[in-house]
Amino acid sequence: MASNKFKFLFGLISLLIATASAQLSPNFYAKTCPKALATIKSAVASAVQKEARMGASLLRLHFHDCFVNGCDASILLDDTASLTGEKNAGPNANSVRGYEVIDTIKSQLENLCPGVVSCADIVAVAARDSTVVLGGLSWTVLLGRRDSTTASQSAANSNLPSPLSSLSTLISVFSNKGFTAKEMVALSGSHTIGQARCTTFRARIYNETNIDSTFATLRQRNCPKNGGDNNLAPLDTTSPTLFDNAYFQNLLNKKGLLHSDQVLFNGGSTDSQVTAYSNNAGAFKTDFANAMVKMGNLSPLTGSNGQIRKNCRKVN
Repeated sequence: MASNKFKFLFGLISLLIATASAQLSPNFYAKTCPKALATIKSAVASAVQKEARMGASLLRLHFHDCFVNGCDASILLDDTASLTGEKNAGPNANSVRGYEVIDTIKSQLENLCPGVVSCADIVAVAARDSTVVLGGLSWTVLLGRRDSTTASQSAANSNLPSPLSSLSTLISVFSNKGFTAKEMVALSGSHTIGQARCTTFRARIYNETNIDSTFATLRQRNCPKNGGDNNLAPLDTTSPTLFDNAYFQNLLNKKGLLHSDQVLFNGGSTDSQVTAYSNNAGAFKTDFANAMVKMGNLSPLTGSNGQIRKNCRKVN
């Protein structure tokens, strides 16, 4: 009898623990903040309408958050005397943007339902809504992530791919987070939108040979050999504010802007996948959406782990 009672209590405790760290749910805020998703969607639409590039920036913000110790909004924390954040890590400094849009959304949600919606969830939903506004497919964002109380500049420096990455490095960096090479190619297709700084592609347009000469000349006009580091160029030269498959078509024509773009189509193992996506926009958008769901599930803080920050830039 006692053993049955023990089994029951043990089972109950196990259930409670499992519930506390339960997987994320699409309806997490249905009762606690029913207007949360609509509020985020509206703010993202407004921000992207003001500046189309912001859609790509918000998508990238989610990627740079999730690849560093999971989707926990650690990237949003400002440096303090006791905390070195991720904003000034090599891949993020003078590069990641969209923080103010997240601040705006957070303040709107704090007015609606104080202390309920996490910054990590805001970033995840904003990435999805940005993609949709610019022409991508929607996906169901699972919710219930909580916000970290720490950040890691060293992890940001080591876990994020560089624009100079080789194909093997890209495959390895994504594999470390559980992604296949095919999913890595699909996620790279996010470069169908957005802009890059001259400093990230200068070596490619002046030194590399697997590049269309007319395209290289065009980019050199706004990216001199010396100076102009922050001058911008579209990652997708064809349709830079439309979420389509032109990025892959550009790679076939040797018009990838970054070294890490063109390595996806340069006689290596991912050539066939690039070709497939260049011929089938629907397949690319579907695979991208599925890979984004997977990315959003990277090591979230749930249950009683982490916190719901009141201000996304600092720990409560």
